[in-house]
Amino acid sequence: VQLQASGGGLVQAGGSLRLSCVASGRTFSYYAMGWFRQAPGKEREFVAAINLSDGRTYYADSVKGRFTMSREYAKNTVYLQMNSLKPEDTAVYYCAVSRGSNWPTLKPGGYEYWGQGTLVTVSS
Repeated sequence: VQLQASGGGLVQAGGSLRLSCVASGRTFSYYAMGWFRQAPGKEREFVAAINLSDGRTYYADSVKGRFTMSREYAKNTVYLQMNSLKPEDTAVYYCAVSRGSNWPTLKPGGYEYWGQGTLVTVSS
């Protein structure tokens, strides 16, 4: 499985960005996809996840109400719509896939494959 994340960039506080993650390979056997982020000097943290079977989503408290994760099966793509961005959202954002059946999977160790990351910078 290969994942390609894109859509990052520089945006002012209060602005919006939409990240995309295209999956290729044998993705049909996977259970969920997630978005994580890692700011300089900090650990990678969970942002959002989507259940590939039923579309359920789960969000970190820090982004709930501002970020929305969605899927487009025909394009093997998941999205992360990020609104009302804050400077503390600045990080490299990674998408990942999980074969595990625990929902939601919040830890990076629960994901088997990762994309290369896309940088989001929010200026104040």
